[in-house]
Amino acid sequence: MKTYAAGMRWGEGPRWQRGALWLSDTQGGKLWTDHDGPWRGIPLDAVPNGLWFLPDGRLVGAMMHERRIGVWTGERFATYADLSAVATGPLGDMVGDPHGNLYVDDVGFAAHAGEPPRPGRLVRVAADGSVGVATEDVEFPNGLAFVDEGRTLLVAETARQRLTAFTVADDGALTDRRTYADLARLVGGDARPDGIWATRDGVWVATTTGHIVALVRENELVTSVDTGALLPIACCGDGGNRLFVTLADAQGLPLGEALAAKAMRTTVALLQTTKAGNAG
Repeated sequence: MKTYAAGMRWGEGPRWQRGALWLSDTQGGKLWTDHDGPWRGIPLDAVPNGLWFLPDGRLVGAMMHERRIGVWTGERFATYADLSAVATGPLGDMVGDPHGNLYVDDVGFAAHAGEPPRPGRLVRVAADGSVGVATEDVEFPNGLAFVDEGRTLLVAETARQRLTAFTVADDGALTDRRTYADLARLVGGDARPDGIWATRDGVWVATTTGHIVALVRENELVTSVDTGALLPIACCGDGGNRLFVTLADAQGLPLGEALAAKAMRTTVALLQTTKAGNAG
């Protein structure tokens, strides 16, 4: 891997759109992109976590501490959908389908504020603007991705160290919960999945404290890339053979201490692979 960009504290939700990379810096309070040339961070009063592009090309973000989905105006995230009636905690990652429906993590508790762990949920924002709970009892929901041409939604349950699959019903509800990949078994006991990215060949998983970016299929490890001392946070493909991975340097501190002290430093690494294309 080689460095693509640097300067972030904690890079989440990387997304590639029209030749440019976008990501949210949840620790640094910035939106980073090179869409207009140089790599730069745009300071924000309200920071998103997960990012996604709607079918019409607009960028939306799961506003981490505001229980709303924002839409990027070029200067700030205006409100796209109000989640206050259903969200119980900070918002995490987000994914959308070709019809404009969005799924977003409701993490359920604010770990950074010392709140005790409790189950989260996945919230669905339909293309018509309606909001509802898609499923309950998800342990620290994190990365999200569609597979099987949109018939299955995967969520990384960080606390349970696994990818969990749901069948997407016609009305958008999530049913038939099952384990897609046990990361502790496939990758190692320290693997705690954060961001994920689906491809034709499997699903790339950033395992944070596992120090590995792994490509998995259902109950199978396809390949993996060791990230050394760095913590892989999230990843995304460009539709071809490149995978972008955000890697955090904890400066020798335990993860929790480094986050609390805002000591993290994140770079974006570029991995050349024949298995980085978008899911078919």
